[in-house]
Amino acid sequence: MAESTAQPRTPRGERTLARLLAAAEEVFAEKGFHGASVSDITRRAGVGLGTFYFYFPGKLAIFREVVRSLSRELRRETAAAAAGAGDRVEAEKRAFTAFFRWSGRHRSLYRLLAQAEIVDPALAREYHESIARGYSRVLAEAQARGQVRALDPETLAWCLIGAAEFVNRRWNLWEGKAPPPGVEEAVYQFLGVVLSPEPAGSAGQQRKDRR
Repeated sequence: MAESTAQPRTPRGERTLARLLAAAEEVFAEKGFHGASVSDITRRAGVGLGTFYFYFPGKLAIFREVVRSLSRELRRETAAAAAGAGDRVEAEKRAFTAFFRWSGRHRSLYRLLAQAEIVDPALAREYHESIARGYSRVLAEAQARGQVRALDPETLAWCLIGAAEFVNRRWNLWEGKAPPPGVEEAVYQFLGVVLSPEPAGSAGQQRKDRR
């Protein structure tokens, strides 16, 4: 749950809150949690201190809301990208592409998560677990439809999260650009191999049939 002291009730209030969160994301990425101040955030957002405290009780509260709002935005964008795909493998390809594009607009995310590991470890865990829960659910549903290999969906979700994060670090974070087409194509091939159901008569299917 967000720790804001008030929720915006008007379009103007929503815009003010959005400016505060965008400013906080930039300031925390640049200065770190301990180096940043509330006044840094309000100056960047172009609002007064009183406005800040109308929405948040302090610096930790807005830091938490920045991480949570990024998590919600990421999940919305990847879900929207995957919607309408013919099968789960295609949905995963679309979601991975959306993740890489979204991360290009939010390269500060990993810096924020690294800070969260120190400032609020439970928040860092919450960020990843909130993604993994939904991911596990959609994978399990796809398995029930015969679209995904019969592996433990929770473990599979964490493996895919790890793959996405480290490919993304290699390019969006360290190189400052989206993965090039050849990299994305390799990721798509990887997803096809890992997720596609094993054909009847395969070694894995034969082992399962012998049980």
